[in-house]
Amino acid sequence: MAKKSVAGFRDKTTTTGRSHTKVIKMVKSPETGAYGFKEEMVLNDQVKDYFK
Repeated sequence: MAKKSVAGFRDKTTTTGRSHTKVIKMVKSPETGAYGFKEEMVLNDQVKDYFK
């Protein structure tokens, strides 16, 4: 028996869910010298500026 395929129709004018990117940056602690990770959600246009 074939599976029923369901198309995900969404409005192309809105960019909900696809306009952000999760970025992870490695940060060194000034007190201990250990490395930690900083995670944020930024807009797709601002990813390169985040890492500068």
